[in-house]
Amino acid sequence: MTLTLHTIASSKGSRTKKFRVGRGRGTGRGTTAGRGTKGQRARSGGRNKLRLKGLKQMLLGFPKMRGFTSLKAKAVTIPLSRLTTWKEGMVVSLEHLKQQGMVTRSTQTVKIVGRGAFHHKIVVEGVLVSAGAKAAIEKAGGSIKAQKVEKKKAATK
Repeated sequence: MTLTLHTIASSKGSRTKKFRVGRGRGTGRGTTAGRGTKGQRARSGGRNKLRLKGLKQMLLGFPKMRGFTSLKAKAVTIPLSRLTTWKEGMVVSLEHLKQQGMVTRSTQTVKIVGRGAFHHKIVVEGVLVSAGAKAAIEKAGGSIKAQKVEKKKAATK
């Protein structure tokens, strides 16, 4: 049989008739029609639905959003210990870190952090470096070229 508009029908039991309340005692929902006994809510028109209260009332109901969130993305931090797999003399730059899969492609700034022993002679270019990481890299014989300068706010009195 072909599927045409006059042969389409919903499956059995998927569409049930709406239960009609207040149609006598024999129906199972007579007398109070499922509203209980007495009270404002049992009456017709009682307990009206929520009315529009206006914008000010709505705004007062929201939690207070305090503080400030900067839209400028923070630098992604990479611990110095993750660079131990790199070969001697390799250049650590944002492009190389993206190629290695250490940061996402959308990352714009990276900071190498960490302290402790580091034994690889690597060259860091165009990446922020913490003071502890800088000392460890230079102690191992590596160098830091064209380091991005992290701007810090001046202390206000």
